[in-house]
Amino acid sequence: MADRPVVLLVEDTRSLAEVYRAYLRDAPWTFVHAATGTEARTLFATRRPALVLLDLNLPDADGLELLREFRARRPAPEVIVITAHGSVAVAVAAMKAGAADFLAKPFAQERLLVTLSNALERRRLVREVEALREAADRTTFCGFIGGAAAMQAVYRIIENAAASRATVFVSGESGTGKELAAEAIHRLSPRRDRPFVALNCAAIPRDLMESEVFGHVRGAFTGALADRLGAAAQADGGTLFLDEVCELDLALQGKLLRFIQTGRFQRVGSTREEQVDVRFVCATNRDPLDEVRQGRFREDLYYRLHVIPIVLPPLRERGEDILRIAQAFLARFATEEGRRFRGLAPGAREALLAHAWPGNVRELENAVRTAVVLHDGELLEASMLPAQVRRGGERAILPAPAPAEPEEASRLIRPLAELEREAIERAVALCGGNIAKAAAHLGVSPSTIYRKRVSWGEATPSGLPSVAE
Repeated sequence: MADRPVVLLVEDTRSLAEVYRAYLRDAPWTFVHAATGTEARTLFATRRPALVLLDLNLPDADGLELLREFRARRPAPEVIVITAHGSVAVAVAAMKAGAADFLAKPFAQERLLVTLSNALERRRLVREVEALREAADRTTFCGFIGGAAAMQAVYRIIENAAASRATVFVSGESGTGKELAAEAIHRLSPRRDRPFVALNCAAIPRDLMESEVFGHVRGAFTGALADRLGAAAQADGGTLFLDEVCELDLALQGKLLRFIQTGRFQRVGSTREEQVDVRFVCATNRDPLDEVRQGRFREDLYYRLHVIPIVLPPLRERGEDILRIAQAFLARFATEEGRRFRGLAPGAREALLAHAWPGNVRELENAVRTAVVLHDGELLEASMLPAQVRRGGERAILPAPAPAEPEEASRLIRPLAELEREAIERAVALCGGNIAKAAAHLGVSPSTIYRKRVSWGEATPSGLPSVAE
């Protein structure tokens, strides 16, 4: 099998080679044999073994020299030295040359298996540590800048999710880079050469949203003067990124759910179904589960989309990343504006780290751009930053209202449940008993109103429709 580690035995005595082959018959490794140094070099180049079991006494090569040669390759294999001359001096020389262990002939099957298992496990752990260290040292990734632990976790999820067809749900505050994450997933995926189509669900009027997603045919509505492809058709074979997906109208959410399940849709005004192959990435700056609880987002759609979650951390939780990103913006804007800036002064660094960055990376970008446009110098000083950043992100605090007397408080403050019931019943009455219409005006699901009214029992005001209605 391709994923089985290859063990290369270099042994000039064929009878011993057959004994070792028998020892390893049931081991989970692929076994290959070379009788000479020349054969060993050829097999090493073609099979790239994870481990070499090396006899030091070969007819055409110096075993220690061959050991050093193998260990100099990258990635280096583990090497176990075997020899009939089990002296301390030979063992020390082999270890100094890079051998992982030493076996003196003759040795038992169990000793061979344990020695090889330990060497291969050590190699696996070393490579895993190296991979983790390399990942932990990354300060840039597909357009992201940052080496914080939280960002390293994001990078790993993106890498693992990219090759899959599974839907990715990116959440995080505004300005944390959700679209950048979606682009990274597309860029690392097998669909990288196909379209990446981004649709901001919060920036498109509700009346036009269905047309934007699915397209329309000529005459479908006033102003539809020609057929138009929607984002679904444009993204065929590629990735469709739905930004601020929680802003979608409930009616359109049902159509989107069917599209995700089947890959089929109809353009507005058309009776013909179309089939496309689209990978979905969604994003929101809201809490999607809270949106479900509030009845503003379909639960079945949430679970269809929320397959691989990625949570982007806010900038204030990323420590030194703030300075890395600020330095990158400074270099870029200084070049664009023809300024001399080359770094951040200590005071500016302190101010940047102290600010809360409610607007995240987007706010940091604007702050650095403003400073570069309005000032010049070798170092960007704290005094050049916007006043809000210099103050550490302080917000004006409104004076708290004076506390009311207990009697007055009980008169002025009504229970929240009472206000909620009054609002629901009034909405149902104004909508002529149409619960679905009342729910739409209240921004909740009809099932929420039904549950509330069931909990109130028969105590609903007269003249309003019953729960059964």
